[in-house]
Amino acid sequence: MTGEGDGLRAVLWDMDGTLVDSEKLWDVSLRELARRLGGELTEDTRAAMVGSALGRTMELMFDSLGLERRPSAMAEAGRWLNARTGELFAEGLPWQPGALEALRLVRESGVRTALVTSTHRALAERALDSIGREYFDITVCGDEVPATKPAPDPYLIAAELLDVPVTHCLAVEDSPTGAASAEAAGCTVLVVPSEIPVPDGPNRVHRDGLAGLTETELHDIWGRPQARNRWSPEDTHSPASVSDR
Repeated sequence: MTGEGDGLRAVLWDMDGTLVDSEKLWDVSLRELARRLGGELTEDTRAAMVGSALGRTMELMFDSLGLERRPSAMAEAGRWLNARTGELFAEGLPWQPGALEALRLVRESGVRTALVTSTHRALAERALDSIGREYFDITVCGDEVPATKPAPDPYLIAAELLDVPVTHCLAVEDSPTGAASAEAAGCTVLVVPSEIPVPDGPNRVHRDGLAGLTETELHDIWGRPQARNRWSPEDTHSPASVSDR
């Protein structure tokens, strides 16, 4: 991976809840699945599912309903969930406020871009029909990585595929799970919460949403944690520097 060049070099976008208001569609399919399995989805369990990959979502679902985690039953439930959610996606995905404009802004700035989602490839392809593939240089999906969010793998792989040092990437996330993944990888994280609050973190910058985002602000957001993480011998209280990977 090339390490030349300073400043922001790539923006890595989460999808569900960040770019599109798809969590409301997942809410429909998840609650329908819970009823098919003989129960009701609790609010706490639903909140824990935000940003989670399919396998973890099924574990949470079965545990919440008091069902045995039989692999065949969980796999069948996962297939049904993806199929039903795909039907809902096909009806159209509503943009989060300012998301389309932010995608266009980054694309026109020349900064490289990736979509980094926990959603499986088949379903993400349906979403891309609505969002637009032209906004992303590469896409990384939940069924294409060794470990999904909150593990750092999705963001590390995205940076590697883009040939950009991960510390020169800005990840845009809306959930605690996604923010933890991006931060663990070494990205600066722009947090735009949608469904549930996201705690503060050393490499996180919070913003109410994507509406009104400018190119100058984008670079400034990336630079804030970078400035905090620079260390000099005269400042022994500063955290150690974050090196390029």
